[in-house]
Amino acid sequence: MQNKGFIKVFAALLVLVCLFYLSFTFVSRHFTQSAEDFAKGDDVKFSSYMDSISSEKVFLGYTFKECRELELNLGLDLKGGMNVVLEISVSDVIKSLSNNNPDENFNKALKSAKEIQVVSQKDYITLFVQEYKKIDPNARLAAIFSTYELKEKITPQSTDAEVVYILRTEVKDAITNSYNVLRTRIDRFGVVQPNIQQLEGDDGRILIELPGVKEPSRVRKLLQGTANLEFWETYELSEVYPYLVAANREIARLKDDNVVADTDSSVANIATDSTAVASADTTANASDSLLNLVQAGPKQNADSMNQQANNEKAYPLFSVLQLNVTSQGAAAPGAVIGFAHAKDTVKVNDYLSMKSVKDLLPRNLSLKWAVKAMDEKGLFYELYAIKVTNRNGRPSLDGSVVTDASADFGQNSATAKVNMSMNAEGAKAWARLTKENTGKCIAIVLDNVVYSAPRVNGEIAGGKSEITGNFTPEEAKDLANVLKSGKMTAPARILTESVIGPSLGEESINDGMWSFAIALVILFGYLIMMYGWTPGMIANVALLLNLFFTMGVLASFHAVLTLSGIFGIILSLGTAVDANVLIFERTKEELQGGKNVKKALEAGYSNAFSAIFDSNLTSIITGIILFYFGSGPIRGFATTLIIGIVCSFFTAVFLTRIVFEHFLEKGKFTNLTFTTNVSKNLLANPSFKFMDSRKKIMTAMAVLLLFFMVVIGIRGLNQGIDFTGGRNFVVQYDKAVNTQDLEEALQPVFNPDGKLANAVSVISIGDEDQVRVSTNYRITDVADDAEVEADIAQKLYVGSKNFISDDVTQDQFITPKHIVSSMKVGPAVAADMKVDAIWAVFFSLIAISLYILLRFKNISYSVGTMIALTCDVFVIIGLYSLLWGYMPFSMEVDQTFIGALLTVVGYSVNDKVVIFDRVREFLHLYPSRDRKQLFDDSLNTTLSRTLNTSFSTLMILIFIFVLAGDAIRSLTFSMFVGITFGTFSSILIAAPIAFVMQKKQLEKKAHADSLKK
Repeated sequence: MQNKGFIKVFAALLVLVCLFYLSFTFVSRHFTQSAEDFAKGDDVKFSSYMDSISSEKVFLGYTFKECRELELNLGLDLKGGMNVVLEISVSDVIKSLSNNNPDENFNKALKSAKEIQVVSQKDYITLFVQEYKKIDPNARLAAIFSTYELKEKITPQSTDAEVVYILRTEVKDAITNSYNVLRTRIDRFGVVQPNIQQLEGDDGRILIELPGVKEPSRVRKLLQGTANLEFWETYELSEVYPYLVAANREIARLKDDNVVADTDSSVANIATDSTAVASADTTANASDSLLNLVQAGPKQNADSMNQQANNEKAYPLFSVLQLNVTSQGAAAPGAVIGFAHAKDTVKVNDYLSMKSVKDLLPRNLSLKWAVKAMDEKGLFYELYAIKVTNRNGRPSLDGSVVTDASADFGQNSATAKVNMSMNAEGAKAWARLTKENTGKCIAIVLDNVVYSAPRVNGEIAGGKSEITGNFTPEEAKDLANVLKSGKMTAPARILTESVIGPSLGEESINDGMWSFAIALVILFGYLIMMYGWTPGMIANVALLLNLFFTMGVLASFHAVLTLSGIFGIILSLGTAVDANVLIFERTKEELQGGKNVKKALEAGYSNAFSAIFDSNLTSIITGIILFYFGSGPIRGFATTLIIGIVCSFFTAVFLTRIVFEHFLEKGKFTNLTFTTNVSKNLLANPSFKFMDSRKKIMTAMAVLLLFFMVVIGIRGLNQGIDFTGGRNFVVQYDKAVNTQDLEEALQPVFNPDGKLANAVSVISIGDEDQVRVSTNYRITDVADDAEVEADIAQKLYVGSKNFISDDVTQDQFITPKHIVSSMKVGPAVAADMKVDAIWAVFFSLIAISLYILLRFKNISYSVGTMIALTCDVFVIIGLYSLLWGYMPFSMEVDQTFIGALLTVVGYSVNDKVVIFDRVREFLHLYPSRDRKQLFDDSLNTTLSRTLNTSFSTLMILIFIFVLAGDAIRSLTFSMFVGITFGTFSSILIAAPIAFVMQKKQLEKKAHADSLKK
């Protein structure tokens, strides 16, 4: 083999890279376990310990915080947490762009478009324009949107097409601004490894994943609030310093007297809401570094604690809030009065919210934290002194007056700046505000935190301002986006929501890992049993390397490992087995032809390469389509499948060959036979006449397809909420529950008049005391989500009264103890998912057929593959239609089901590629052989490989089906059916169709040749 040196170096580098990225996971888990051992179940101690070591360098110069960010991410189905898809209200954005135009037809079109969008695939702007033109065909959009704010973009003479273009641009900017606001809110929420991404399209959808979140209601409130941009006057530290000293003295007195001081729950003077810099889960601890205290000796611990206690006793406020003073001890200029460690911000808030302390502070003083940390490590936050000058407590100016903002990167300046424009009303107010505050700072506040506080150099007239500071280009862009976000309100509503309790996540991990481990052992044993100890172990080591490389690449990409992702890894291992089987089977053929082991292996690798390459590439094509059209777990599955297939190709084709050649050069492995007593005579020289049975098989297939058409027409499909819209709740009861009895109890509660189709359904999930309740009740309701959720929770509780203890209250019932997880999918998203699913299946079939046409250069192979794969898909769909309601697990047609279909398509095509590759090879070797005999020979010589690969994969699927949880049981069943049928369709459908078409091609060619003569 050529380029051995390159392959060895590449493999060594890949090992080092994978070790590097995977090491962070082990380091992070080690210190997390240490925190759990220290806390012994105390959440406050655990959080304090984690905070205390966050800035400590624990591994290769990386801090613990950086290690946690680099560790392999676990998906919500493994870790627990919350998944939300938000949609920005495009309707409100457009209304804001029109300056809230009162035109009756305009507002009627907005309302009508909003109602249609619930069930339409078109974006909102297209629907709005259609409805507006339908109401008034002669109306011009420019008449509505040629406002003062948009005067430079839309004039009364602008065409409708130009206006639509501007609307789309402005809406896109609004969505981007909302995305930035949400990203900042999530960062302040304190979630480790959150995932927030703007989904493709013009519908304003944003995906947010929050691992480990335990307060869904708090998250909903956080995410759905509108951005509130404000401009405030400020105090200097020198002005409020005496008050802070008095506050510190009062806090010390209260602590010395052991007085339990009342705190004012309002946020008039300081931001203490749930979006504060440090969440309530990270309550401050008296120790600077709990890790140091734990590791130090008893005397050191006592001395450190005594010193800390003395400081807190005399200066309780200043021990956690460092005043912003110069090196000479004088108050530094500016609105920043001090800074505190992230873990101490809650304590500062608590101190300054005490009623007696607030009475000492100026009534018009409001203290707000900075949005970002002041240091590179992200540990310390600045506290700003805001001056409330209006009697109603409102800011001097709000963001509604801002018309535009942009970052400017001048070549003559080392730092970036931000240009801001205001409307006429804002320009007047801004001129007055800047004139009165010349020499002072004006704070720019969004969501109650300070983004910037630039100093005013003089009166700014005309509404155009230039904000300078020590900004990096990224900071300037962020500030510009903040200013633009105040230009219009863009409230978000939750389209889909999934809450997974940590207990369910732990159960999923156990199920997934057990099924994974057993599947791996089965693979190892199968290869040894079929090909002998030495070839089997070389292949097994390659499988372990494949697993190691896959996990390492996932970690380096910061990809998320989900339960379906684990399944994707297992399937990629099956693909690696397929490659090894192909190589070993071809090697056996060469050995039977009289070659020695070295020559046979060389020919085996060479002859199997094209089939392995084609089959792997078609699987990757399917994975890419799956990733493009899928979302959430399906994308995780596709990601791991693609990475796993690439790694399996490298390990199976190149690394195993290097090992074999290395030992052969040393005179070892010369007696390998690649057979055992079990496989020696298995399918030895088969001579089945497959082509003679083609008509009977085609007739039987036609009858089967017709039968499934009738079944689908009568029974339909059990569509999941992915495709219909609705809500799922996984509910844990105290005892075994009869699903039929529970459904009968819930029906009159959710559907009292009997008019709602599919109002509620109940199926068992896992144990008999755990069920999944599905309902489409109020799914199209445009009311407040919190109100709808409360209504559904109340109905679920009332309907479950006979199945829970009498002492369980509604508040107790809706906790994770009983409602383990929940999921919501809006009808618009469901419709989009259904369309995407159909396109995914269609494009995968087309893409694979085109690839096979490109590779084999004969349309007969493409047509045979297309028809066989279509039959594979149709049989699975037909079985799901036939069996749903009768099987003891979910038989829903949803995104997971589509993922299974596409996986079956990618896997099934492997068989077809291998068979057609052998047909092509035989056509080259024996061009004059009878075509029917040639096809039969091709099928017989590949039969051992086809059945061996399918059987090994089916064994894996059986173990996963039995051991894994219900989360993937339906997926496993569909794949079991698909691979079983796909194996036979390769032999009995794809090959015969290709044969019939080639036979006709030969007849046409013969007829044409006879005419020429």
